[in-house]
Amino acid sequence: MAFLLIKPLGRVLLAVVVLAVVFVGWFLLQVDPVFAGKGKEVIVTVAPGDSLSTIASDLHREGVIASPFAFRLDTLIFGAPTVQSGTYELRKGSSFAEVKSILGNQPNVAAIDVAPGLTIKEVAFDVDGAKGVTYANTFARDVQQDVKLSPFSNGSSIEGLIGAKTYIITPTMTAGELAREMVQAFNKEAASVGLTPTTTENDLHAYQLVTAASIVQKEAYYSRYMGKVARVIFNRLAGGGFLQMDSTVLYYLGQDGGTVTPAMLKTNTPYNTYLYPGLTPTPICTVSKAALKGVLHAPQGTWLYFDTVNQQGKTLFATTFAEQLKNEAIAKRNGMS
Repeated sequence: MAFLLIKPLGRVLLAVVVLAVVFVGWFLLQVDPVFAGKGKEVIVTVAPGDSLSTIASDLHREGVIASPFAFRLDTLIFGAPTVQSGTYELRKGSSFAEVKSILGNQPNVAAIDVAPGLTIKEVAFDVDGAKGVTYANTFARDVQQDVKLSPFSNGSSIEGLIGAKTYIITPTMTAGELAREMVQAFNKEAASVGLTPTTTENDLHAYQLVTAASIVQKEAYYSRYMGKVARVIFNRLAGGGFLQMDSTVLYYLGQDGGTVTPAMLKTNTPYNTYLYPGLTPTPICTVSKAALKGVLHAPQGTWLYFDTVNQQGKTLFATTFAEQLKNEAIAKRNGMS
């Protein structure tokens, strides 16, 4: 009887040992997948407040780890890193030690948001903040040299010819690669709205249209008015007159917005559209698709003036100066001047 009782118990114990060995083997392969080989780099973003469980799920989804459960178990046994919110580059099939080492340090991926309205100098400043002055100086040099990559350029300035989007700077991305990506992004952006290097509209060629769009970007601000502001520009150009746009003077002076003083209006530069007729020599900022569409599909109209008349951004357009004076009076009553 004693033998019959021990035999089933031994089987149970053997089964437990086998399962334990299998589990340990499986766990060790998850901890360090030596046979899987290193895969390509992927991007994982940790949002503020993300739990370790959420991070493990994101790592699994991107193929960095094979088992969120094994990763959580590993951190429970051997300790979890303190993970800061941000963006990280990791390799698929990484060991848990590699993953925890990367997540336990500062985010190794920077994100640069090139918003419509930014100048090249402002973009370079943001790159400096993300990657340091040496990287930023190299970027500023390379992006200007990459003017040849833009079929829309006049060969002298890359201003206005970089794409408006968020750029991910990985640890291995060079400043030159970032510069080229920005130029190529504009080429794609232009193609998406129907702007080609041979496009002409309202007697303007492609580079002039981008220049007009940059002024529209600064002057209209709200996309719903960009087409009408473009028409104002076209009408003033057709009349052989001066654009008289404050944004062009501010650009030359290195200012983003603000009041244009009488002294500023006397600044002798081709960017002073109060003193010089026609468009500025170059675009004055990065443009949005809405601004490009505005110059490509400006509505018909005889407007020569516009004014923002309230805090909500409402803009009124006028054909005559008398109408413009009425709109200015409305703006004044609303505290806009």
